[in-house]
Amino acid sequence: MNDEEEKMELTKGSEYKIYSLGGKDQFLETEGIFKGYISVGIDETGLLMELNHTHGDLSGITRIVPLHAILAIDILKAEENQKKDDSGEMSHYVG
Repeated sequence: MNDEEEKMELTKGSEYKIYSLGGKDQFLETEGIFKGYISVGIDETGLLMELNHTHGDLSGITRIVPLHAILAIDILKAEENQKKDDSGEMSHYVG
Protein backbone atom coordinates (compact mmCIF):
# COMPACT_ATOMS: atom_id res chain seq x y z
CA MET A 1 0.00 0.00 0.00
CA ASN A 2 1.41 3.40 -0.88
CA ASP A 3 0.91 6.75 0.88
CA GLU A 4 -1.94 7.83 -1.42
CA GLU A 5 -4.10 4.81 -0.58
CA GLU A 6 -6.45 5.24 2.36
CA LYS A 7 -6.23 2.59 5.06
CA MET A 8 -9.53 0.74 5.48
CA GLU A 9 -10.87 0.47 9.00
CA LEU A 10 -14.19 0.09 10.78
CA THR A 11 -15.67 3.48 11.65
CA LYS A 12 -17.99 4.33 14.53
CA GLY A 13 -21.53 4.96 13.40
CA SER A 14 -21.22 2.79 10.29
CA GLU A 15 -23.67 -0.03 9.65
CA TYR A 16 -22.27 -3.52 9.20
CA LYS A 17 -23.54 -7.06 8.88
CA ILE A 18 -21.14 -9.45 10.60
CA TYR A 19 -21.04 -13.19 10.08
CA SER A 20 -19.37 -14.99 12.97
CA LEU A 21 -19.02 -18.44 14.45
CA GLY A 22 -22.09 -19.51 16.41
CA GLY A 23 -23.05 -22.91 17.77
CA LYS A 24 -22.00 -26.22 16.27
CA ASP A 25 -22.00 -26.02 12.45
CA GLN A 26 -23.84 -22.68 12.56
CA PHE A 27 -22.97 -19.05 12.10
CA LEU A 28 -24.39 -15.96 13.75
CA GLU A 29 -25.49 -12.84 11.86
CA THR A 30 -25.14 -9.49 13.62
CA GLU A 31 -26.50 -6.44 11.83
CA GLY A 32 -26.38 -2.93 13.23
CA ILE A 33 -24.27 0.10 14.07
CA PHE A 34 -20.61 -0.24 15.04
CA LYS A 35 -20.01 1.48 18.40
CA GLY A 36 -16.33 0.67 18.94
CA TYR A 37 -14.02 -1.96 20.37
CA ILE A 38 -13.95 -3.56 23.81
CA SER A 39 -11.43 -5.66 25.70
CA VAL A 40 -12.83 -8.92 26.96
CA GLY A 41 -10.58 -10.49 29.53
CA ILE A 42 -6.81 -10.15 29.28
CA ASP A 43 -6.09 -10.84 25.63
CA GLU A 44 -9.40 -10.81 23.75
CA THR A 45 -10.95 -7.96 21.79
CA GLY A 46 -14.46 -7.64 20.42
CA LEU A 47 -16.62 -5.35 18.34
CA LEU A 48 -19.49 -3.49 20.02
CA MET A 49 -22.55 -3.61 17.77
CA GLU A 50 -25.92 -1.96 18.46
CA LEU A 51 -28.43 -4.38 16.95
CA ASN A 52 -30.93 -2.99 14.42
CA HIS A 53 -34.56 -3.81 13.62
CA THR A 54 -33.66 -7.09 11.86
CA HIS A 55 -33.10 -8.62 15.31
CA GLY A 56 -36.71 -8.10 16.44
CA ASP A 57 -37.04 -7.85 20.23
CA LEU A 58 -33.25 -7.60 20.56
CA SER A 59 -33.21 -4.36 18.55
CA GLY A 60 -31.29 -1.61 20.33
CA ILE A 61 -29.20 -3.84 22.60
CA THR A 62 -25.42 -3.99 22.31
CA ARG A 63 -23.77 -7.25 21.25
CA ILE A 64 -20.07 -8.03 21.64
CA VAL A 65 -18.67 -9.99 18.69
CA PRO A 66 -15.24 -11.49 19.52
CA LEU A 67 -12.69 -10.76 16.80
CA HIS A 68 -11.51 -14.37 16.64
CA ALA A 69 -15.04 -15.53 15.72
CA ILE A 70 -15.59 -13.17 12.74
CA LEU A 71 -15.90 -14.89 9.35
CA ALA A 72 -16.93 -11.92 7.15
CA ILE A 73 -18.17 -8.33 7.36
CA ASP A 74 -20.55 -6.65 4.90
CA ILE A 75 -20.43 -2.84 4.80
CA LEU A 76 -24.03 -1.63 4.64
CA LYS A 77 -23.45 2.09 5.23
CA ALA A 78 -20.04 3.61 5.86
CA GLU A 79 -19.58 6.80 7.87
CA GLU A 80 -16.61 9.01 7.14
CA ASN A 81 -13.60 8.33 9.35
CA GLN A 82 -12.98 11.13 11.85
CA LYS A 83 -9.20 11.44 11.38
CA LYS A 84 -7.02 13.05 13.98
CA ASP A 85 -4.74 15.90 12.97
CA ASP A 86 -1.46 14.11 12.26
CA SER A 87 0.37 17.14 10.87
CA GLY A 88 2.68 17.24 13.87
CA GLU A 89 2.32 20.99 14.20
CA MET A 90 1.50 22.54 17.52
CA SER A 91 -1.81 24.38 17.54
CA HIS A 92 -0.58 26.68 20.31
CA TYR A 93 2.41 27.21 22.57
CA VAL A 94 2.30 26.40 26.26
CA GLY A 95 5.23 27.87 28.17
